Amino acid sequence: MEIKSAKFVISNTDIEKCPQGRLPEYAFTGRSNVGKSSLINMLTNHKQLAMTSQKPGKTQLINHFIINDEWYLVDLPGYGYAQRGKKGRENIRTIIENYILEREQLTNLFVLIDCRHEPQKIDLEFMEWLGECDIPFSIIFTKTDKISKSKLAENMTAYREKLYETWEELPPLFVSSSENKEGRDEILDYISDVNASLLLP
Repeated sequence: MEIKSAKFVISNTDIEKCPQGRLPEYAFTGRSNVGKSSLINMLTNHKQLAMTSQKPGKTQLINHFIINDEWYLVDLPGYGYAQRGKKGRENIRTIIENYILEREQLTNLFVLIDCRHEPQKIDLEFMEWLGECDIPFSIIFTKTDKISKSKLAENMTAYREKLYETWEELPPLFVSSSENKEGRDEILDYISDVNASLLLP
């Protein structure tokens, strides 16, 4: 897929104010500081489409961007940022859950995982919840340029084994690096294929 245009549309905390219409939406979330904004900027070839920050927990709104006037890329808040405090975390969780459970246009949720770490309880529980709620999702392992290929393979094997403890079939898995654009074509082609399947009678 070629990205011809990527434009910011709206930010809000209320799904009732999300864009109207039936265009498919592909949302991105993950633990705070997983590299979500950098990945979005890499996918869209825009340096500052999504705001990046060294400080985790920066995204606190549902951000809609329209891509090629054909589909929406949705930047969701990251989950599990400890320094927000309990009330702050609850507010963010409510925003994420309301969007995921109630937004009919949500076509696929990309869950971002930092490939440098062993399987984290918070990520596994979140994906388990998605499965229980029948939410279509895919996994993107980020920051692959930060570790060796052998360590990446080892960590991904650990994740697969952990997931297979509760899943019969794994969701689509992608690896990515915002630094060297690894995974860009695969992720965009996947979105393109899903969009094409939605047009079938």
